[in-house]
Amino acid sequence: MTDAGAVGTFHPSTRAYRFALLFFVGLLTYGSYFAYDVVGALAPTLMGAWHTTQEGIGSLYTAYSVAAIFTVALGGYLADRIGTRLAGILLAAVVAIGAAMVALAPSLEVAIAGRFMFGAGSESLIVTQNAMLARWFRGKELALSFGVTLAIARLGTLFSFNSASATASRFGWRSALWIAVLLCVVSLLCALVYWLMDRKGERALGLAEAGAGDKIVLADVKKFTASYWFVVLLCVTFYSAIFPFQTFAIKFFQEAHGTTREFAGFLSSLLTLFAMIFTPLFGYLVDRVARRALFMMYGSLLLVPVYLMMVYTHVHLLVPMAMMGIAFSLVPAVLWPSVAYIVEEQKLGTAYGLMTMIQNIGLAGYNFLIGWANDFSNASAANPGGYALGMWIFSLSGFLGFFFSWMLHRAETGPHAHGLETITTKSGA
Repeated sequence: MTDAGAVGTFHPSTRAYRFALLFFVGLLTYGSYFAYDVVGALAPTLMGAWHTTQEGIGSLYTAYSVAAIFTVALGGYLADRIGTRLAGILLAAVVAIGAAMVALAPSLEVAIAGRFMFGAGSESLIVTQNAMLARWFRGKELALSFGVTLAIARLGTLFSFNSASATASRFGWRSALWIAVLLCVVSLLCALVYWLMDRKGERALGLAEAGAGDKIVLADVKKFTASYWFVVLLCVTFYSAIFPFQTFAIKFFQEAHGTTREFAGFLSSLLTLFAMIFTPLFGYLVDRVARRALFMMYGSLLLVPVYLMMVYTHVHLLVPMAMMGIAFSLVPAVLWPSVAYIVEEQKLGTAYGLMTMIQNIGLAGYNFLIGWANDFSNASAANPGGYALGMWIFSLSGFLGFFFSWMLHRAETGPHAHGLETITTKSGA
């Protein structure tokens, strides 16, 4: 172990240096999370400004998802080939340009083009961010580092929903969009800081060049183990039980439970609040006790009764939403860093990119499926029972997540385990 006194308190080998670097890496996606949600926060205003409908506003999110599906794997490949430092700067710049296009857009069509560029950079930047964390925290505080970055990112979401409307009312809707651009530029500056700190660490610690290694080819995907695919399937089913629900949660709370618009919004925001508080704590815990697949089993199982409780019981809505918030804090805190234990470091960018791409495909499909289910059952204030079919689909997703995490647990307690269930001391930056 390096003597901190001999090398100084802010040497790249020290924890202080790692956590300073973590702060800037966490801010890489703060701006993009704010910019992603600012459109929803300003939806009524933007509908009037761009002479469009709710469907038109929805197309802005569709453009983002389509871009993510087609470019996020390329973003992971890019991080593997040119290194996380340069990839982070390039992708953060694309994010800022896309956000600026939306802020300048004179029409919905131009805004859609901006959101497409924004989505192409944003999801790929998340992939690169994951690779950065794996490079510096593997075998140390890896789960904690992922938890901290998720908390910082979701703070961007919370800030967006709670400030955009007020800003638009006082200074105009374009001012709110330009704040999103400014925060994306701040994220770009953080990518530059990471470049300097990582380069210093590389030289001081004799690390391999970030992203350097074997040539990455698509055939390498065939070499990913069963454990990796169980994590991917868990990722798709778990997030598909969360984000599509959030899409119509406020409407559901109002129509099926008669809540006010304000209380429905509060209930929906609980997921973000829980994630901000508990994700880093769960990450810290898992770094200490391991049992990663087991924790993911518990988190997924927690989702199964949540939706049925909201449909068939009179339990106060705070209870199932708190359960969902705990699951939403626990599983992501363990799921994303687990990939770094399963996949070789040189292929992490590609692994995270492929995983995020498949996740976005699943989310797009689930949003369509839930919309169909609600329409098919005529879910409305006059027919609140029509929401039951969609809620059963969400519960099934939670069960599938439990099943895939159980399969992962089996694989990781066998002879070809990657150390997910045990405390490891792998060397890293």
